[in-house]
Amino acid sequence: MVDFLKERRLSLTELARQEGVSVPTPWRWSNRGVKGVVLETFSIGGRRYTTQEAFQRFVERSTAAATGVTAPGPRTNRQREAAIRKAEAELAKAGV
Repeated sequence: MVDFLKERRLSLTELARQEGVSVPTPWRWSNRGVKGVVLETFSIGGRRYTTQEAFQRFVERSTAAATGVTAPGPRTNRQREAAIRKAEAELAKAGV
């Protein structure tokens, strides 16, 4: 699960200004999505927010869906643990 509090928060209005689109567009991305990909959002005090990183993920996944190229999905716990073990072994081998 994504920890939104560690990412750079944006209101949907700020995202619209940043990307040069109308204010309803990020709302539509978060509600209906594009090609089955929905913009990740969260609520604080009744206001909807997203993050710069969530928007980047949305662009990557929606572009991949539109072009037919599959973007890698989130790694499973098993994959993350294997990557950690591999990195720790490399560090141990290097004497770090």
